[in-house]
Amino acid sequence: MNIFKKLKVTDYLIILGIIILVGIGSFAVLKKKNFSKLPIEKEATIQFEVFFRGVTISDTVVPFAVGDDAFITIRNVPYTKLKIVALDGRPRMKLLPSAKEPGYIIAEDAATPNLYDFIVKLEDKAKKTPDGYVAGGNKIKMGIPVVIEGEKYKYSGTISKVEEVEQKVEEETAE
Repeated sequence: MNIFKKLKVTDYLIILGIIILVGIGSFAVLKKKNFSKLPIEKEATIQFEVFFRGVTISDTVVPFAVGDDAFITIRNVPYTKLKIVALDGRPRMKLLPSAKEPGYIIAEDAATPNLYDFIVKLEDKAKKTPDGYVAGGNKIKMGIPVVIEGEKYKYSGTISKVEEVEQKVEEETAE
């Protein structure tokens, strides 16, 4: 009992703090509760479109194609390879006044013949939370910066659309 007489108030506070921390840690481990995560509603397959503005291509071949695997970086955090499921590329367009009728016409910009805008659609598995979709620890929302990288290219864009893919269930008919 001599040991309790030598301890000061700060020693008791440190011991109490350690006991509280051990208690909280034990509670979290035993209950398998993660206080920082949102509850997962379900797992789903999502497709998200990434818009790439002003891609310069001096070759006649587009560097990526439907079916290719491309490495994805989301918010400067390397993620994984995903399959390109759709691709839409257009040359840079320009708004010009119309000489024949009032208004404007849209035409290819002759000043930038090698400049294109692309929309690349990617597919991934994600968890649906009340805050949206989460894939690999990354929130997948419109406006999130994404870098797509292949063997011969690396382009930066932003997510412009996120949608859940309905899983088709084939029903067998009993005869």
